[in-house]
Amino acid sequence: VFSDEEPVSSDEFREVEALRGECVSFQIAYTCNDFEREDSRRFHFGFARVRVVSPVRAYVHVRGVCNVPCQYPVHAGVDGNYLRKTPGLYPDRLEELREETIIFQAGQWKSLWVDVEVPREAEPGDYPITILFEHPESGKRIGSVETEVTILPPVLPVQRFPRTEWFYVDCLADYYEVPVFSKEHWRIMENFVGAAAKRGINMILTPQFTPPLDTAVGKERTTVQLVDVEWTESGYSFDFSKLIRWVEMCKRQGILYFEMSHLFSQWGAVAAPKVMGKKEGREVPLFGWNTPAVGGEYTVFLHAYLPKLRQVLQELGVEENTYFHISDEPEPSQIDSYRAARESVSQDLKGCKFFEALSDYEFYRLGLVDRPVCATNHVKPFLQGGVSELWTYYCTGQAVDVSNCFMAMPSDRTRIYGVQLFKFGIKGCLHWGYNFYNSMESIYRIDPLQVTDCGGAFPSGDAFLVYPGKEGKPEESIRMMVLDEAMGDLRSLLRLSELMGRERVLEMVEEGLETPLDFDAFPAYPRASDYLLRLRRKVNRAICEAEAGVLKDA
Repeated sequence: VFSDEEPVSSDEFREVEALRGECVSFQIAYTCNDFEREDSRRFHFGFARVRVVSPVRAYVHVRGVCNVPCQYPVHAGVDGNYLRKTPGLYPDRLEELREETIIFQAGQWKSLWVDVEVPREAEPGDYPITILFEHPESGKRIGSVETEVTILPPVLPVQRFPRTEWFYVDCLADYYEVPVFSKEHWRIMENFVGAAAKRGINMILTPQFTPPLDTAVGKERTTVQLVDVEWTESGYSFDFSKLIRWVEMCKRQGILYFEMSHLFSQWGAVAAPKVMGKKEGREVPLFGWNTPAVGGEYTVFLHAYLPKLRQVLQELGVEENTYFHISDEPEPSQIDSYRAARESVSQDLKGCKFFEALSDYEFYRLGLVDRPVCATNHVKPFLQGGVSELWTYYCTGQAVDVSNCFMAMPSDRTRIYGVQLFKFGIKGCLHWGYNFYNSMESIYRIDPLQVTDCGGAFPSGDAFLVYPGKEGKPEESIRMMVLDEAMGDLRSLLRLSELMGRERVLEMVEEGLETPLDFDAFPAYPRASDYLLRLRRKVNRAICEAEAGVLKDA
């Protein structure tokens, strides 16, 4: 809902429905020509109090949709399926209402974002929801919106599908100006981890060492290292206290999988990551950009470190759910350096899970990457090659004909990702930006409330899904909520395939489409949100019928 454009709505989908354990959302758009005050005078703006009346009031959460600056909405030469391509103010950040009060402004459209968070134990049925707009002083009704939520009997399964949105511990310490791993930093981190887990992000990037990601060669990011290292003439010793605390905190918030930060530098594994440690009583850089990735002291270090790490992961009961990286987004010209790095740790991490974001099939063909995480616009060779453990990712480069989470994209283009993941049997997904609050290559820090494009480098929305809010708590975005809906679609499709077979569900997915659903071949997906809404209703009804049939047979 843009401030300067009358929104379009559909009465057909005015009512919403949810499986138990699911969050469903809708928006309320509002504007005014003028606003009547208590003394009958009329002004160009005015305030109203929002009140929810419903038997399921406890499930309903109302937030305001805030416009944010978007100076770089799209790349040049993109396709036509964008809301807008011009710089301006874009609706994205979801803000708690202050004293349940909103402002009307004449000639401007605004919106409320309404979530219905249905508990798993909720009673099925149809429940009316009325949103009242009342004068803050007199209580006089200004307007109202009525809808209905249908809570269906089936329970949406817990998400087991691994999804990671890269979590940046350093960005939280930098933005909130708190010491790294201080009491306050831990509190803030737990707030952000909890918000991620609530919205279907069940894998967490774990900074065993400062992640060597999006950092200019020769430069450094703020040090965030969960493992304390000490060097003496007799060798290396390690303190895993903070890592243990991290794992326990993440498990407490609902994280299922752990993604260890990359063991070598980004784009080819030519150097070691930054590793700090005590040497002769002083905290100093032990390894970094000037350290060769393989064959020197860093290899000696890894041989000492990795067996100890595995022992800790085993004791914590998470080794089976822990994944390792070598180097992010290696290019074909870097196969040799990547291979050398992989081989240098192959014995120490034998039997562990490896995965990597990449676009070239050759890395998989040569057996260098067990679980390729392929860019969605390069997925065809991997699908044709029958990769059994195929993951996908998108970032700034996935801007033409594919799903992504840029602010300028319509929400159905973001949400279709869940159905695509189901159709092609994808085993997990990765996105690089849950809370990246730096410029490109981390040259400088940004204020994400003012700069949403990494300093003009990436389309707004690419780098983060949450904003840093007050009191160390994240504020969600529209895109965060839409991706949660995408994960809900995936979970419902997987559940239905358990009940009636994958092939029958695939027929349901393709029903009515002129061309089969794809990842990137134009038109890869239907250009209308009603496809997704209709599909979910069909899937929901089919789950209800199938589960009822199972109960009847039993």
